[in-house]
Amino acid sequence: MRDDPWRLPGKLRDALVKVTIGSDRICYSLYMAGVNDTSHEFNTLLTGPTSRRTLLRGGIVAGTLIAVPACVRAPVESVAVPRVEPLASITPAPAPFIEPAINPARIGGVRRALLEKALAARDTHRRTITKRDRIAVVDFGAGSSAPRMHLVDIANGRVTDLLVAHGSGSDPAHTGYLQYFSNVDGSNASCEGAFATSDYYVGKHGRSQRLLGLDPTNSNALARAIVVHGAWYAEPNMLATHGKLGRSQGCFAVGDAFLQRAFDHLGEGALIYAAKA
Repeated sequence: MRDDPWRLPGKLRDALVKVTIGSDRICYSLYMAGVNDTSHEFNTLLTGPTSRRTLLRGGIVAGTLIAVPACVRAPVESVAVPRVEPLASITPAPAPFIEPAINPARIGGVRRALLEKALAARDTHRRTITKRDRIAVVDFGAGSSAPRMHLVDIANGRVTDLLVAHGSGSDPAHTGYLQYFSNVDGSNASCEGAFATSDYYVGKHGRSQRLLGLDPTNSNALARAIVVHGAWYAEPNMLATHGKLGRSQGCFAVGDAFLQRAFDHLGEGALIYAAKA
């Protein structure tokens, strides 16, 4: 009777059947089948003359056996287990910034139409206006005797009002009221639109702050040196004597005693919106 190539010892046959599952499970399958306990039986099969004939006749089974010896004695402990980070070491993602809702009606002392235009300009120029929790609104529709520079805290609706002068070119007769705007260099006039506060420097008016004009109506602000600075002619005592403030060369001039308050409120990257309501 011819040898049956599939008639192998019981435990080894079970191991061979499991080997065919896949190379990544060979060692595990042999270990579970108890091949380590039958290593003598396995070596006899490989080295004995009868077993060699059995392997040659077995075809696929023989090929499988040749691949097995390197894995038979591989310990299970050698399998790498991925490291799991403890929950305490995982940094939670920061909460997204939610801008507070703005109710223009809650912000008193500023003309509603002008405030809405200022808030719209802040959104239009959001890439440049990086400080979004506070703005300044300059109402050039009011006379220079009125505190028409409104420092607005968006978060709580608080408003601080300051006196501010306009340019001599905007009020040639010095009536105390701005007559018109100009963006032309050398005009000495105030210009309207959205400005972004920039860096500080020390000039002929002391510490001052440069402004970037963001609209076509004030695009020459930086070149014209339209800035925020302090001036004696913008102090409140000018009202008692003249009933109005003096005039600048187009800059936002406030009283020296109040300049730092404006700087502290605005900082760099804030919006100043100037217009007539």
